[in-house]
Amino acid sequence: MRNHHECDVLVVGGGPAGSTVASLLAEKGKHVIVLEKERFPRFHIGESLLPLNLPLFDRLGVAEDIKRIGIYKPGAEVISDAHERATTFLFANNPYLPIKHSYHVRRAEFDKLLLDNSRRLGAIVSEEVRVTEVEVSDEGRITVGARDAGGNSSLFAPRFLVDASGRDTLIASRLGLKRIDKRNNTAAVFGHFRNVVRRGGDVEGMITMHLFEHGWFWMIPLPDDVMSVGVVGTRAFFRTRTSDLEGFFARAIAMSPSVAVRMASAKPIGPLAAAANYSYRSQRIAGNGYLLVGDAFAFVDPLFSSGVMMAMSSAAFAAEAVDAWFGDRRRGERLMRAYDRKAQRGLNALSWLIHRINTPLLRDIFMASIDLFEIRNGLLAILAGDFYETSWLFSPLRRFQLVYGVLYLLSQVGLRPHGRGLAWRSLRG
Repeated sequence: MRNHHECDVLVVGGGPAGSTVASLLAEKGKHVIVLEKERFPRFHIGESLLPLNLPLFDRLGVAEDIKRIGIYKPGAEVISDAHERATTFLFANNPYLPIKHSYHVRRAEFDKLLLDNSRRLGAIVSEEVRVTEVEVSDEGRITVGARDAGGNSSLFAPRFLVDASGRDTLIASRLGLKRIDKRNNTAAVFGHFRNVVRRGGDVEGMITMHLFEHGWFWMIPLPDDVMSVGVVGTRAFFRTRTSDLEGFFARAIAMSPSVAVRMASAKPIGPLAAAANYSYRSQRIAGNGYLLVGDAFAFVDPLFSSGVMMAMSSAAFAAEAVDAWFGDRRRGERLMRAYDRKAQRGLNALSWLIHRINTPLLRDIFMASIDLFEIRNGLLAILAGDFYETSWLFSPLRRFQLVYGVLYLLSQVGLRPHGRGLAWRSLRG
């Protein structure tokens, strides 16, 4: 066949996960082809990067480019109207974080930069090519059918397939492996705006998280006086949505006085977008001759913008396993199992927190003026990108879970810590 292609690795999807795994494997001398269904640059959400992204940018050779296109991010700010206070979390003040800053970026520019970098390192990238079929045999033979923008069909026969298709979940959907996480089954509405009040002083450049009764808002400052604004809400809250997306978004803003003040003169740059069934994961992350990276494997509520970090870090782990697989199948399979454990550990850590973010108790802990035993700093280090820590007995996550459990038991008898400090208040009076 004229349009029959063989390669070492076929990567489906050219987002941060796909471009990262393609770059790292091409750099190791593998014949890598990337199929991307869209033409970059294209709009995407998830613009706030995490500190532990930065070493990977160095490894990919794009650190200076990210600095050039980004807004300096010194930390995060959480505002709660119910607590009548704001709490700031500076990366520089967190003893658990070796890297003390990050950046906000326009995803259209950021994603194109990463995809072009994979080309520079030797990957063959084809844009506007949509995968139409995938066949995976028990023996590990893989065939992938695709069609380009002109309607021309091609057949690919890679030695290894990496699914980086994002929320399309190519393999998980086709093999019936995708499972919606009903505990974290939130949804979001988001867009870009101008004339949004920007923060000043020590919180300039921070991502702001506004808590409200049914979820939370993000506000991410971007270049050219643009602000990314989104609301993430519970399934019950989104059941009240009508077909008028703008009206629903406006009602959500009205429920948060601190957001309403900042959005009073806001002008949308383009139409709002929505995403439902937010959280899911695949029952399997790898098989004979294939594996999943980034959102193709799982996605959780993007608390503190964890999505890009999880996509790129999982792609780096995957690249190591795939490279080993070509030289020694047994070693490669061992590394795939280790990759599976790491990915599951990171998801479990984030899911535990996200499942509780709307509870009064966890919000009190976030908004408290004192960080007892630095348990909150440890948890924030996880939110800053250290998802894959080993869950040993006294790890930051385990210590936080222990304290949370004790405070939860106390709350059951009518007490919980006051958001302004460590004083106790009665829930009954």
